Amino acid sequence: MSADSESRPSDSDTLAPQPAPTPRKPRFALFVATAAGLGYLPKAPGTFGSLAGLLAAMFPLWAGLVVVFVSGGIGIWGLDSRRNSNGIFYHGHLDPVLIIQILLAIAIAAIGVWSATRAAQFWREKDPQRVVIDEVSGQHLTLLLGLTIPVWWKPTETVSYDYMLGLVSLHSVLNWKYLLLGFILFRLFDIWKPFPARQAESLPGGWGIMADDWVAGVYAGIGLWIARAAGL
Repeated sequence: MSADSESRPSDSDTLAPQPAPTPRKPRFALFVATAAGLGYLPKAPGTFGSLAGLLAAMFPLWAGLVVVFVSGGIGIWGLDSRRNSNGIFYHGHLDPVLIIQILLAIAIAAIGVWSATRAAQFWREKDPQRVVIDEVSGQHLTLLLGLTIPVWWKPTETVSYDYMLGLVSLHSVLNWKYLLLGFILFRLFDIWKPFPARQAESLPGGWGIMADDWVAGVYAGIGLWIARAAGL
């Protein structure tokens, strides 16, 4: 036997399967997809994701209050205790709060699709239970649609800013009734998944994870709008 034949690898060594490299953990994507870790909770992570969606809707007001406090001003966006307004315009100008909420909804949806896709690929699951950014996005959408679509037979609404917990627009105040009803409606439709929510789940990657919650958010927003139109 020659020295070359001794050093040459055997066919079995050449054809032996090589272990697949461990994918690098996308830490930031998982942080976003799990809504800062809420998705890792052992029970009802989707419910806690929805609660985070309520906080997202409340965020612009409280962020504005912090800015006002730091700057030493009083009030927020020049609000009096009561103002009349309707639609995207406020006293002839674009409603700044509504614009912020729309941009926030787009940002959550976009980063949700990206992070959910990365999380699903890392965990090798189509719709990981730990991904709850979809609930955050759907719940926020519920309040945005349900509280800002005008009630056309009420062209002007008198809004009280007393005891508000947040603002979706300058004429749409978040109080405990809207928060509670919006939360219940979204959880109901998210579990029920009416048409086309289940069909939306077949979309690829993060689109399928997010889209069914957007559908649930639209249904829940319509339900909240009906309650608001009825005088809630």
